Amino acid sequence: MTDQTPAQFVHRPTFAEINLSALRANLESIRQHVGTAKVMAVVKANGYGHGIQTVALEFQRLGVDSLGVAYIEEALDLRKVGVTIPVLVFGGLLYDQLDLYIRNDIDVTASSVSKLEQIDSSAQKLGKRARVHLKIDTGLERIGVHYYSSQTLFDAALRARHCDVVGVYSHFADVNPLDLSLARRQLERFTTALEYFTPRALSKFDRHIAASGGLIALRESHLDMVRPGLSLYGVYPHRAMTPLLRLTPALALKSHVVFFKVVKEGAGVSYGHRWRAPHDTRVVTIPIGYGDGYLRSLTNRGWAIVRGQKCPVVGAVCMDQLMVDLGPSGEAYNGDQVVLIGSQGSHSITVEDLAEAVDTTPHEILVLLNQRIPRVMI
Repeated sequence: MTDQTPAQFVHRPTFAEINLSALRANLESIRQHVGTAKVMAVVKANGYGHGIQTVALEFQRLGVDSLGVAYIEEALDLRKVGVTIPVLVFGGLLYDQLDLYIRNDIDVTASSVSKLEQIDSSAQKLGKRARVHLKIDTGLERIGVHYYSSQTLFDAALRARHCDVVGVYSHFADVNPLDLSLARRQLERFTTALEYFTPRALSKFDRHIAASGGLIALRESHLDMVRPGLSLYGVYPHRAMTPLLRLTPALALKSHVVFFKVVKEGAGVSYGHRWRAPHDTRVVTIPIGYGDGYLRSLTNRGWAIVRGQKCPVVGAVCMDQLMVDLGPSGEAYNGDQVVLIGSQGSHSITVEDLAEAVDTTPHEILVLLNQRIPRVMI
């Protein structure tokens, strides 16, 4: 092969490079931005596509205060590989999972009075104490007690004898740096609700509402702890946030040319002939497709950098392959490295670029890159 791909990936010419130095730099940038607030590093969804075990252990080594995941299964996997710091599961709770939380010292989200009572009962039966974060819904309408009914949950927490309330949290529905009115309204609802519980709480707890968008664009939302996810990996939730915090992308998606052809004028390319060559042109095939998580909606909208030139993805993205138009005079050879996310020469393709091309979020672009793509840590 013509590039310096690690030998262990020679049998899969598509791979994702994960730059651990970038993760460290992003964490430091966030810490400087949020001051004394604690940091819960969010590593759900396979560490936003970066590899959950590796990034979790790295963040633990770098001294984050806790980790956040979506499901109990993710938390248990982290415990198995040596994560010892607190891990909070954000997702909705099923009662038959409670023993797993409590036995493995996993922080549990209590999103209703009945769930909190069940947590307390399970902890009593096991002779242990449960670490609990109370969830307040301030406008997302997903899980949690409504802010205007939160006193009932707080009273239940005061009655619980086998639970340690270590946090109270909410989640923004929208942090648009061009219009922060909804975020500010949610923050006000949250802080107002806490006015009842704070003086009555039996022990110190952390207030947290800010994920990446909030911690970047709404400083007053930092409170006691922030929950960076996307920003830890060097990606911005919104383009307008770019000047507010310096971030370095941690993931580069790369592959190699496996076939070169000349396509005649008028010839259709890929399924459905959704692209036809406007003139004789040179097209290469790259071994990655929607089966790897490279969105089919990037058909005729994606790009690749080949030999330092940014070229369009043409024709329907297939399950395992896609085609790139080099133009009438473009050159490439089998084995040439191709960049699908990242930089080469003077050109770059960002996660944000791809998200905007198909009107989705950067989160989706990252988390859909699945396990079929090997990760190499650098």
